[in-house]
Order: sequence, then C-alpha cells, then structure tokens
Amino acid sequence: MAKQAWRNQYRTITVCVDSYANGVLNGRFYNPYSDCWVPFQCLTQFLKKMEDAMEEMAFPRAFSETRTFAPSPTTDPEYTEDTAPVGKLATFALRILFRQNASWQGSVSWLEGRQEESFRSVLELVLLMDNALTCGNAE
Repeated sequence: MAKQAWRNQYRTITVCVDSYANGVLNGRFYNPYSDCWVPFQCLTQFLKKMEDAMEEMAFPRAFSETRTFAPSPTTDPEYTEDTAPVGKLATFALRILFRQNASWQGSVSWLEGRQEESFRSVLELVLLMDNALTCGNAE
C-alpha cells in the first residue's frame, strides 16, 4: 500500500543542525514519508532539498510552478541514520502548511528553546532559525 503524504505524521519535518559556523548551516532533516535522513551542507542545499522532498510527496502542493533556467540535475543520494533526531547545536520541527507566492508558510518549533513561531516566507523562517542559532546558543 502506498504512503499517503497528507496524513498528520508527514506534516512535520525534523531539522537537526550540527554546525553553524560563519552563517553556514550544516545538518540533516527527516520526514517519515522518505524514511531516511537528508544531509545538507549550506542554506541553499537545505532549501533545495526541502523543496525536492515536498515535490516528491506532492504535499503541500505548490500554488505556482517552480521556474528554472535549465532542467534540474539529479539530487545527491540520501542516507539513513539510526541516531535520535537531535542536532549538535539545535533541532527544529517544521510544519509547512502552504507553498504560495513562490515561498513557504507554516510554523517552526525550536525544540531546545521550547519556542514556536509562525513564518510567512522562507526568509522569515531563515531569520527565525538564525536567531535561535546565534542568540539562543550564546548563553
């Protein structure tokens, strides 16, 4: 039986940040739909791989078609990991509810800081994560 991406368990993506040196995000994310961890070494990779994962699930559906200059290259192979979903620096739970206006809308929970905020765009999501990684770990 094929998985149904619209069930609640597929709505949350766990993001584990392992390092954040000079503003360069490094870590992995997980969604039960794909059953494997997806590594990323920078913000661009994180956003691109997240978008690819949502396209694969067809959830949430994009309001508009993604525009490109050329056909998308194949993605890097994904790997599995048996460790608990905790980043070395921080762990975030993303709930992307909509993909409208060529961006994402939803909520992000910073698990270690026990805080949750809504975001209206990818830029706002990035700024919230940056705030948790820079100000939250300065204590």
